[in-house]
Amino acid sequence: MARALMMLGTHSNAGKSLLATAFCRILARRGMRVAPFKAQNMSNNAGVTPEGGEMGRAQIVQAEAAGIYAHTDMNPVLLKPEGNRRSQVVLNGRIDGRIEAGNWLATKERLWGEVTAAYDRLSSRFDVVVLEGAGSPAEINLKAGDIVNLRMARHAGARCLLVGDIDRGGVFAALAGTMLLLEPEERLQIGGFLINRFRGDPALLGDGLEMLRGRAFGVPTLGVIPYVPDLRIADEDAVTLERDLSEAAALAVGQLDVAVIHLPRIANFDEFEALEAEPGVRLRYVERAEGLGCPAAVILPGTKATLSDLAWMRERGLDSAIEAAHGRGAQVVGICGGYQMAGEWLADPLGMEGEPGGLAAGLGLLPVATEFLAQKETHQALMRLDDGEAVRGYEIHTGESRVQDGAARFGVIVERSGGTVRVPDGAKSEDGSVWGSYLHGLFENDGFRHKWLRQLGWSGAVVATTALREREYDRLADAVEEAVDWGAVEALMG
Repeated sequence: MARALMMLGTHSNAGKSLLATAFCRILARRGMRVAPFKAQNMSNNAGVTPEGGEMGRAQIVQAEAAGIYAHTDMNPVLLKPEGNRRSQVVLNGRIDGRIEAGNWLATKERLWGEVTAAYDRLSSRFDVVVLEGAGSPAEINLKAGDIVNLRMARHAGARCLLVGDIDRGGVFAALAGTMLLLEPEERLQIGGFLINRFRGDPALLGDGLEMLRGRAFGVPTLGVIPYVPDLRIADEDAVTLERDLSEAAALAVGQLDVAVIHLPRIANFDEFEALEAEPGVRLRYVERAEGLGCPAAVILPGTKATLSDLAWMRERGLDSAIEAAHGRGAQVVGICGGYQMAGEWLADPLGMEGEPGGLAAGLGLLPVATEFLAQKETHQALMRLDDGEAVRGYEIHTGESRVQDGAARFGVIVERSGGTVRVPDGAKSEDGSVWGSYLHGLFENDGFRHKWLRQLGWSGAVVATTALREREYDRLADAVEEAVDWGAVEALMG
């Protein structure tokens, strides 16, 4: 079985995912076969493995940083929030029903066997497994049903590093308070602290680290991780988009303005980061009609709850604002759920997103009618566009969209998870000013992205996505490796 190390956090968004990514990269650079693992993820930011299984995007990123293909054993349980205290359960890459808040504890016990089996399979194939926890291990109201934090660490035989975010303030209290709320035997599982996102000279901490050790049951701080600015690595949670709600920010001269509608249950938002990385492109997330303005393009992103997010847009007047922007020359793009919204009708006969028999009018920008089905399509896919260009991406959707006779298709899926198919996909308006597709990841194709931006008037220098990601993984790993006591970490790993 593999050696194991777990990242825990004093709270959500402390930086566990990015530090796990850094550790995967560092260990891989040191010649180890390393894999990531998170027993249970709660996120609508998902991706698809080469075998066609759905899993959390964070572990896909960590696998990429480790130089390996993602597999659902790395994230056996994915919870996709749908609102109203309900989540879809994805187990080993496939839908396994839904849960309500009230029956979650019983469901967790059923899933525990699946989680440990997935970990054991993964551990048998690698030298080291870097595990990631969820939330905080000291959430005393939830510990009885834990399948992702210290219980998982015990199964894996993993010592744990507890991550605190100094950028939020109160990091000493967060670390010491977490230790205080743990049981004595649980404290023994914590091998060290990592203080994350520190701005400035670590010498400013003075004797604070030793004082912390004295008050936190003797646990040492094994690293003070510097804040790494403008890091282009996908985030796990949509909460990180809050920093990008820059509707009021001034548009620099010569910048191309691209607006993404920040839906409440936005999914797979990381696919737009390639646009943001291009020089001369301003990507912003908009959640108010008055903040939309006059962008060159409006993107309706994917969502886990198309019907409720469509209603949210109407309540805020965003539907009218998008129509007005389109009238002023903005191109409108819909991806997956956004593509469904851009059509004329959305039907939910089985109650996949609400009450059975639901019917809602779309934005009417594309001649498309969508029906939500029980079967979920999850594939890595290759699409051929009408100009012959091939683009790669992935599909995660339960809807089937029918295009009216005579309307142009956006492209044809010619390969799904390694098999040859011929499946028409998407639609586009006659003048090309509105188009949509079920294929996520379109903008991560360098050729397609650059051609699309140039059609909008962009003339910047191109950025290659794959090379950029590799540089970013190394930039993160370099900063973390320099800041961490690796001798102590190696000792913890055994």
